[in-house]
Formats: sequence, C-alpha cells, structure tokens
Amino acid sequence: MVSIRELHQQLVSKERSAVEITTEYLQRMEVLEPKLKAFLRVTKDEALAQAQKVDEKIAAGESIGLLEGIPMAIKDNMCTKGITTTCASRILENFVPTYESTVTQKLKDVGAVIVGKTNMDEFAMGSSTENSGYQVTANPWDLERVPGGSSGGSAAAVASGEAVVALGSDTGGSIRQPASLCGVVGLKPTYGLVSRFGLVAYASSLDQIGPFSQTVEDSAILLQAIAGYDAKDSTSLKVEIPDYTKMLKPDFKPRGKLRIGIIQETFGEGLDTQVDQSVKKAIELLQELGAEIQVISCPRFRYGLPAYYIIAPSEASANLARYDAVKYGIRKDADNLMDMYTTTRAAGFGAEVKRRIMIGTYTLSAGYYDAYYLKAQKVRTLIKQDFENAFNRVDVLVCPTSPTTAFKAGEKTTDPLSMYLSDLTTIPVNLAGLPAISINCGFDDQGLPIGMQLISNVLREDLLFQVAYAYEQATEWHKQKPVL
Repeated sequence: MVSIRELHQQLVSKERSAVEITTEYLQRMEVLEPKLKAFLRVTKDEALAQAQKVDEKIAAGESIGLLEGIPMAIKDNMCTKGITTTCASRILENFVPTYESTVTQKLKDVGAVIVGKTNMDEFAMGSSTENSGYQVTANPWDLERVPGGSSGGSAAAVASGEAVVALGSDTGGSIRQPASLCGVVGLKPTYGLVSRFGLVAYASSLDQIGPFSQTVEDSAILLQAIAGYDAKDSTSLKVEIPDYTKMLKPDFKPRGKLRIGIIQETFGEGLDTQVDQSVKKAIELLQELGAEIQVISCPRFRYGLPAYYIIAPSEASANLARYDAVKYGIRKDADNLMDMYTTTRAAGFGAEVKRRIMIGTYTLSAGYYDAYYLKAQKVRTLIKQDFENAFNRVDVLVCPTSPTTAFKAGEKTTDPLSMYLSDLTTIPVNLAGLPAISINCGFDDQGLPIGMQLISNVLREDLLFQVAYAYEQATEWHKQKPVL
C-alpha cells in the first residue's frame, strides 16, 4: 500500500499514469468487494475520466498537486452531484443530489479521484456498520468481525487498500472507533474546521467530517485540502489553515516541553486487558520520545455517554423529520397524507434509526424537555469545563480509542446498550467540539488492531499530528497490513 506522496512522485516522474493507478485500485475493489462490502457504489467511469484529465495535464508539462490523481473514497452521507447518496438508508435509495457537498467539491477542485461511496450505519447511527439498509461491511483483519461504525466502509476501504484515503463523518466517534478497529489513522477535526455543507445531518451540533488514512502524513495532507471557511455553513470557522505537514517531526524537542495527560477515568473496569497494556506501552514510548507525562482527571467524562444519547437522538428526531415522502426519497402510496407519512417512514427507516427518533422525540416533548434535554446540555457544559481545566495543565490528552478490539458481527446487535458503550471514550470529544486522532498502537493475541486516541484543544490539530507522527515513526504497527 502506497502513500499519497509516493504515488505523487510516481505520477510526476511518469513512472505510472493516473489511469494506471486508478485502474489498479478499481481492480482490487472488484476482487475484494464480494467479501468485504465496503462500498455501496463504485464510480468507475467518473474516476477514470478524472484520472485521464490528470494524465493530460502531466503530458502537457503542467505541475500537479499532491492529491491530483489519488484514488479516494467518500462516505455515503456526503452529497455528490449526479451520484446517488443514500446514507445507507432505504428511504433515500433513489436520492440523486443536484449539488455537491463542499468537501467533495474541494477534492474535485484539487484533482482527486473519487472511486466510490462507502457503506455506513444508516444515517450514521451505529458503531459496527451493521445498521446499513443494504449490506454489512467486514473487517479486513477478520472477515467475521465488524469494522466499527458508523464510517466502517471508509475505514475498511483504506485498511484493505481499496482506496489510498477516505472521508468519514464523526458524531460520537464514527471516524476514530472504526479507525481503531481497522488499524488505520482516523481524525475528527475541531467542530467547524471542515464545512458540513452537503453532509446529511444526524446531529448537527456534533457531526464533523474527517479523514481516514494509512499514515499520519496522509491524514495531514487530506485535512489541508478539506479544511477552511465556507459561507454555506453557518457553523464554519473563519480561521487560517496552517500547513499541518510542517509539524511532522520524529520526536519532541526540547525534551519535556510537550505535556501529555493520561485521562485516568478511561482506564479500569470495562477496558480490555490487552487494550490497556498496549495503550500504556504506547504512553511509555511517548515519554521516551521526550514528552512529559501527567495523570489528569476529567471527572465528568463518564457522563458523556448518557448526555450524548439524549442530545444526539433529540437532534436526529428534528433532522430526520424532513423525510416525509413529499420532498425527496421513496414514497409509499396510501389513502391519506398521515398514512403516507407513517407507511413510508416505517418502510424506509431501519430499527436503530426508529429507536433514536423515538428517544429524541420523547426527550424533546412537553414535560420532559427540562428533565432530559436541558439537563444533558448542562452536563455537556461541565464536560467542556473538564477539558478546559485539563488543557490548562497539558497540551495533549491520551486514552484508548475503543474499550475493545473488533467484535464479531451479530455479537451486539440485540443489545443496544452494549453497542453504545463502544463509543465510551470518543463521545466526550464531540460534546466539547475538540479535535482527536486515533492511531494504531498494537495488536491483541488474535491479530486485531488496538487504537490509541490523542485529544487536543480547539484548533490544535497541529499538536495531534506532531504526537501521532512521532509515535508512528518510532513503531512498526502502521506497516502491518491485513492479508486478504
């Protein structure tokens, strides 16, 4: 598996053409997809046409950017003009957007080759990609196990080499958790750093688009391309985007200047023993590389999960009200308007989506708003304060990304609470709007990847890349690939 910079050099030196590279990835997808099922649709014709444009540019002696001609995948909840966008839901099986999301437009503007739209949990609601209305994606490390979710298709595509990089969305851990389970790099940026225009909303105050990659450098390159202010997104931040690749150094000099805090509440009961050991060994290595290590308490961290499962479903119940069989999506005929609404939504939404709509509608209803939703928002503020206090003492926080490695398909489908616990350590980051990255820090005795999560203060993605890159360069974990 080749990095963005390596492929770019091959293109510039004319060692390989963009069409040849794209064809190679498309052929790999043809071989792997019957068992992996990472993609909902492959955009072969569009990909080859874009690759041809890059080759023509090179032949004319023009310079090309780092992402030109690079095959990448897009999670199927980002609108792509003229290409079906379903959010892995039957209710949108016939939805073809008439406009482009900001992130996909930015990628097209820099000449990236989009090879397809990836599978996901329906409307990004899930932690295993088993809630898709179409198919269940497998984990490349063990086809009987899940890749995580909701961006499991994107994570599996990158881990298996079906795409060089991919985009996912993260509402409560939906980039970092599958990145951990699939052994790749997954970044959730600061809320507002990347435009959400054209991202089909799950929970608008939590959703954020971010990259999957094989290496930390590739993640930095992709974030550089998609970050930035967008007038079409009212939550977009007007900030200058730094060159993230300039922070990629193999150690922390001068020693002791970088302070890393261990979130003590993320270790202990419920954490798999091998995950615990791997993350602690990784922290020891960070200390050897020159970081100062402290133990930090975030006492309200454990309240993130219950607060999230009030706030997110509440926002979802409002966002998903638009799917009424009138404006877009499927329509089930009925004798009257109300029956048309209910029949269409009953057929179009899956069980998990219905569950969260009902939870959200209940918590927003008269008599329960103050008891549930308002209280959850107050807890959210307290969690933010815990992070603020922590960042007064340290630069970066560290903890396990997921409490366990990849679990078997079907293992948690009948136990929603057990499934929700998969995002225990990732959810507080979204509630606070912070950036976080997951990188591979080892494998368990079954050969399954283990992820370490690094969290920084708002707009300090540069620190995340610095720490993650230094760790990556000092280890060999990222070089191990699944055998398919």
